[in-house]
Amino acid sequence: MENPTAPQAQAFSAADRAAVYQAIFSRRDVRGQFLPTPVPDDLLGRVLMAAHHAPSVGFMQPWNFLLVRSDEVKQRVHDAFAEANAEAALMFPDAKREIYSKFKLQGIVESPINLCITCDRSRSGPVVIGRTHMPTMDLYSSVCAVQNLWLAARAEGLGVGWVSIFHEKALQEALGIPPHIVPIAYLCIGYVSHFKDRPELEKAGWLPRLPIKDLVYFEQWGDADLDQNSGLSAALAEMQAAIQEKGVFPK
Repeated sequence: MENPTAPQAQAFSAADRAAVYQAIFSRRDVRGQFLPTPVPDDLLGRVLMAAHHAPSVGFMQPWNFLLVRSDEVKQRVHDAFAEANAEAALMFPDAKREIYSKFKLQGIVESPINLCITCDRSRSGPVVIGRTHMPTMDLYSSVCAVQNLWLAARAEGLGVGWVSIFHEKALQEALGIPPHIVPIAYLCIGYVSHFKDRPELEKAGWLPRLPIKDLVYFEQWGDADLDQNSGLSAALAEMQAAIQEKGVFPK
């Protein structure tokens, strides 16, 4: 029920608000469900524009968007992934390694569009508002662009898969990225046959969804203060239970 005393001037309608939450909770990291159907330029333009309107510290907008459609370039990137993935498998203990080897962790060749989102750490000069004492804020800003694109793509019915198993230098070489430009995310994008009802790694039992009530502190690190914040804690637990049961954000 809406609170009649709460400020409503900037609030979305109930339907629009529900759509935002639907995009958030139904977003998936897609690896194996890509279709060869071409993505129209106007649709691709919308999700790129959504990414470009992400928040950035000091309004520095440190991102670039490198689109990859050619089979030749995709194969070079896939080769860089394959090398790193073979190394990654050896990092896990035997039981986990067997499970890891069965996961499909990329859709580089299958997806119609690959996109590398980068961060130019020199953009806007050496002194940037909001980055004077936390220089990594430019990297975090670029990650915001990734999330904007991912949610917009989900709303458009496009799947997105983030491939991160690369040696950074190998990815830079495959794409001709200058050494001072940081690859933030290599994304596989396209229409998909379906979206999974739960994240693949959660469904496979690789890791569980952590209880949010164990992740929220009050005033000081580690202070759960359940007595003073029992209402919020109960609401969070109820929401998480509903999501786990139905896979969607409760209305």
